[in-house]
Amino acid sequence: MDYQQALDLMHEYTKSDALRKHMYAVEVAMRAYARKHGEDEEKWAIVGILHDFDYEMFPTAPEHPGKGSEILAERGVTEDIRRAILGHASYMNVPRDTIMAKVLYACDELCGFINACAIIRPNKIADLEVSSVKKKLKDKAFARNVSREDILQGTQELGVPQDEHIQFVINAMKSDAARLGLG
Repeated sequence: MDYQQALDLMHEYTKSDALRKHMYAVEVAMRAYARKHGEDEEKWAIVGILHDFDYEMFPTAPEHPGKGSEILAERGVTEDIRRAILGHASYMNVPRDTIMAKVLYACDELCGFINACAIIRPNKIADLEVSSVKKKLKDKAFARNVSREDILQGTQELGVPQDEHIQFVINAMKSDAARLGLG
């Protein structure tokens, strides 16, 4: 499956603009990390764009992402992509044993949280700083559906300092701010 086919599949299953923008955000973070690690950008972008494609149709665990993985298998998506997507949901008990899987897990909740931080700011993501994100992480009432534990665990599994990871994802999201609705 190439990127355009992945994008078409995501649009087929996902009608919510907010959920689509979340997957775009994860895609752009995945692309940036692929460049950093010398990996296949298109492959990593496909993982980002498809990681939640089934969520609207199958919102409960383990249907999401289990049913999505079945759909992807039927469409010929490789096992490594499917395993990375399954691994982003800890309850699936699929080990995150590749850098691609670790990056997806580390970026998923963080992209959602950064988006929540940015949309309430006058300049959106343009002047968002790590310190602002970290301050909001301490406020349990802010974006309460975002798992702080997953953000922390993902950063630890990635093996990078939290500030560095947050800044990296902010920068990635800034690079596509208009498509993410943050420009």
